[in-house]
Amino acid sequence: MIRIVEGLEQGLALLSRSPGYDEPELTPTAAKRTADVFGEPLSATQAVRRILEDVRFKGDAGVRKYARQIDQVDLKDFEIPKERWRDALASIPGDLADALRVAAERIRAYHQTCMPQGWHDEQAGYGQRVIPIERIGLYVPGGTAEYPSTVLMSAIPAKVAGVPEVILCTPAPGLTTLAAAEIAGVDRLFQIGGAQAIGAMAFGTETVPKADKICGPGNIFVTIAKREVYGHVDIDGLYGPTETIVIADSTTDASLAAADLLAQAEHDEMASPLLITTSLGMAQEVRAQIERQVAMLDRREVAAAAMANNGVAVVVSSIEEAIQLSDAFAPEHLCLLVQNAYSYVARVRNAGGIFVGEYSPEVMGDYVAGPSHAMPTAGTARYASSLGVHHFLKYVPVIRLNIEAMLGLGPAAAAIARAEKLSAHARAVEMRLEGFVGETGNGVSEEASGGR
Repeated sequence: MIRIVEGLEQGLALLSRSPGYDEPELTPTAAKRTADVFGEPLSATQAVRRILEDVRFKGDAGVRKYARQIDQVDLKDFEIPKERWRDALASIPGDLADALRVAAERIRAYHQTCMPQGWHDEQAGYGQRVIPIERIGLYVPGGTAEYPSTVLMSAIPAKVAGVPEVILCTPAPGLTTLAAAEIAGVDRLFQIGGAQAIGAMAFGTETVPKADKICGPGNIFVTIAKREVYGHVDIDGLYGPTETIVIADSTTDASLAAADLLAQAEHDEMASPLLITTSLGMAQEVRAQIERQVAMLDRREVAAAAMANNGVAVVVSSIEEAIQLSDAFAPEHLCLLVQNAYSYVARVRNAGGIFVGEYSPEVMGDYVAGPSHAMPTAGTARYASSLGVHHFLKYVPVIRLNIEAMLGLGPAAAAIARAEKLSAHARAVEMRLEGFVGETGNGVSEEASGGR
């Protein structure tokens, strides 16, 4: 079920990795389906490129073509009007609507606290404007399952950032997804999925407006499509299968550690549920708990496959070694189920999110804790951050020097420009410096200083 290895050296050999997105091979089912759609065997990238080309040059017709061929859906109207969102919110169970609102308020409060402010230093002559991106395109997976939490986690930070228009693409949205869109403040919603949805938002069609940036997780085809359209639009990142490291010591409740690992394993057969512990006995007890608990899950086959494919427990000699090993893996989620857990937070360098203590399981982060659950995977936590207001903002420097600053800094600028053999650059500074030499006692002409 989950294999156990001992020692930091073995753990590093097994878990150390460099960031990057390696395209996985298509499953036999996906490969056959792709061949059926395109009339020949294609890799995922080849298939995505064909879809994107059709959407780019054929617009709505290209979207309809692949909705019909891939999703077996005959799309007449792409957009779902807001009246249906409001009706959906009114029709779902009251306790579910209340739960979505609780989550929304936590998410909104967290991101409002994170919101940066513009500034300007008059004396130094520089500052920064913080400007929201004009139009954001969000992708939320759907079809066989609903992810209203992802709607909230993606759209609310964009709206907190001040984005004027947030559009959402998701295939076959159900009532809960529509209700979440209403609560989150989404502006327009299109019932489009897959690479064709990414193409529609990247290039624009007769119906779907072109976005400036696309954010959100998806399957292999969606992820590759985001990679392919980068440059036409910005993207938040490339998300792979979910991954969680649980760090445990001899005091950890093994049943809770097993439950946290299984909660991630049930997502995907390629999920990575990893345990790092200072106790061999704890590793063995967690493994036994996993074997007991997996039988009770609705998605037991998926969770069991993830455990068999990627489940590992590493036994190390200290919490410090455990953190060293976790940093080498750079997990999407890091759960500290140890004594004095908060004292170790400052030692962690690489993690998408840190979950401290047994009352803060990663599942709470999935739904109601506040920070977005869209977090970096595949080792990109070494340099990337979880989705937040910063993804929806531009930071624009503003230079506003006064005469004194120009006189003080100008000679250095001209000297560097001439060293680079860019005489026009140098002259643009020197002409100003020469113009400032006037008849006033301070060396600055009254005309030059007026109104500044």
